[in-house]
Amino acid sequence: MATQAEQSGGTREDAARHPLDPLSAKEIRRAVAILRGDGRVRAGTRFVSVTLHEPPKSEVASFTPGQAARREAFVVMLDPREHMTYEAVVSITAGSVLSCRPVPGARASVTVGEYVACQELVRADRDFRAGLERRGIGDPGLVLVEPWGIGGFARDEDDGRRLVWTLCFYRAEPHDNPYAKPIHGLHAIVDIDDMTVVRVEDLGVVPLPPDPGNYAADTITPREAVKPLEILQPEGVSFEVDGWSVRWQKWQLRLGFSAREGLVLHTIGYEDGGRLRPVIHRASIAELVVPYGDPRPFQAYRNAFDMGEYGIGIMTNWLELGCDCLGEIRYFDVELADDRGEPYTIKNAICLHEEDHGILWKHFDADLAHAEVRRSRRLVVSFIITAGNYEYAFYWHFYTDGSIELEIKLTGIVLTAAQIPGQASDYATVVAPQTLAAHHQHFFSVRLDMAVDGPANSVYEVETEPWPAGPDNPYRNAFRLRRTLLRTESQAQRLIDPLKARHWLVANPNVTNSLGQPVGYKLIPQGNVLPFAHEDSSVIKRGAFMTRHLWVTPFAPGERFPAGDYPNQHPGGAGLPEWTKADRSIENTDIVLWYTLGNHHIPRPEDWPVMPVERVSFALKPFGFFDVNPSLDVPPSDGPPGR
Repeated sequence: MATQAEQSGGTREDAARHPLDPLSAKEIRRAVAILRGDGRVRAGTRFVSVTLHEPPKSEVASFTPGQAARREAFVVMLDPREHMTYEAVVSITAGSVLSCRPVPGARASVTVGEYVACQELVRADRDFRAGLERRGIGDPGLVLVEPWGIGGFARDEDDGRRLVWTLCFYRAEPHDNPYAKPIHGLHAIVDIDDMTVVRVEDLGVVPLPPDPGNYAADTITPREAVKPLEILQPEGVSFEVDGWSVRWQKWQLRLGFSAREGLVLHTIGYEDGGRLRPVIHRASIAELVVPYGDPRPFQAYRNAFDMGEYGIGIMTNWLELGCDCLGEIRYFDVELADDRGEPYTIKNAICLHEEDHGILWKHFDADLAHAEVRRSRRLVVSFIITAGNYEYAFYWHFYTDGSIELEIKLTGIVLTAAQIPGQASDYATVVAPQTLAAHHQHFFSVRLDMAVDGPANSVYEVETEPWPAGPDNPYRNAFRLRRTLLRTESQAQRLIDPLKARHWLVANPNVTNSLGQPVGYKLIPQGNVLPFAHEDSSVIKRGAFMTRHLWVTPFAPGERFPAGDYPNQHPGGAGLPEWTKADRSIENTDIVLWYTLGNHHIPRPEDWPVMPVERVSFALKPFGFFDVNPSLDVPPSDGPPGR
């Protein structure tokens, strides 16, 4: 299937047609050249990210097709000699640097170039090689070195340094699964600004597990093949794509992409009664944290902030038809910048397609012997990342009944540690001989900049409660809804409660439907969990957003990431806990919902050597947003009604 550039008849080098279009390779080069020409870039400067500096909402709302889009880039740079992070805003349109400021104390996220250089540095280190030899490993080239953010575990003498520590695994053969043979107890601490090994720590030799753990097709005897399954759309797709704009079954939205967040959805709206009604201004994954539950030395360091320490956009896969996606697919390429400021392309980074989703609605009238049934179809916008051992697949689903769903699929390989002979563990599962997979969790912060029928919204917590027995409930069967308006940020720090059917309604108090009810969308939790780490643990201090399922804040342009702009080595308290201390009003105003979605993973032997998909999700459903079922006009699939 053709890529976006091939299908549109143009390339990403063309001028942007909308203020929210992601930066093209040409624009990235231009932004970097402007910085260099202004003297802001020195020899040795590393570019952490070059991404679109998104315009104000008012500018997006007033933009008309054909108008020249004002284009700006937001650039994060690192001067390793100064150990200083810089933020710059560059006008690509005017060819000037609008601002450039240092961010003292910030530890920029790890770039791909630094990651690769760190691996080579550690493999060449004399002390590290000596540790390998003590374990009978003579070829460092067969060792997978994974640099991890050190979080809050740096020593006092490391103050001021930008550090990673390394987890290491061994491939007995060049194409083996490295996670089958974790190298226990040997870790390097690396200053990635200076690119020096600060120290190598060896906690003692533990034998390598014997299981090869291979899972590739050429190492497995396959079962009898299943019969072919084909998805055909002989008349083509039902969606329309114009640049980064998508229209499908009354839905309209724009696609975006950044090095940190990956896929971003903009200006999501639904056509109703001849006008486009806004629902969400911007939706993205804002943080991904994976806390592990093994308390042993170094194993407790395994608390990955995949977005704040690396960025999930740079981890995005090149998708393949027939493997990652089925059917009539539209792919979108994206451009990012490497740490030298040079653009590169991730082909087929975003996948767009339609899916059948079973029955949408049905009723059989027995008296008339007549049935009306409609099939559900959904538009799927997705991307997949590889974060070390794990894969995460993100799917935004849009339905013909006005509902939206985010589903995240988790797969890949569980993170392993070698089991010390004769010892058991309360904190891990034995998934293969001498191989432990630690208990762990995955927390996703989903940022939803809401705009339900306009910019002024309020949030209600909605629960179901039984009505007391008495004259008004003589048969003791009654129950009712209790709605509580969340007026301030402190009131809106909430947990799920499935026993009360708790959900949250985002309503526009300024707009009513034909029944006189405020229009709204409700957020429905679909399974969740809380972290089990103690409140004073390093990972909770740094990622306090995980302790609540819902946060609500008034919109502020600079508040984008729930653990702060630079969680790498941050002591904690940044982001949502810091912003919400002001306890600002969130009533009838421009609001942002932050929903924390958690997956609790106690590994199974069946998760080895590669893990079947696990799923987490939530839904947004219209509640009074429409006067009637908006999918009444979905046509029958097989001819006229009653056939």
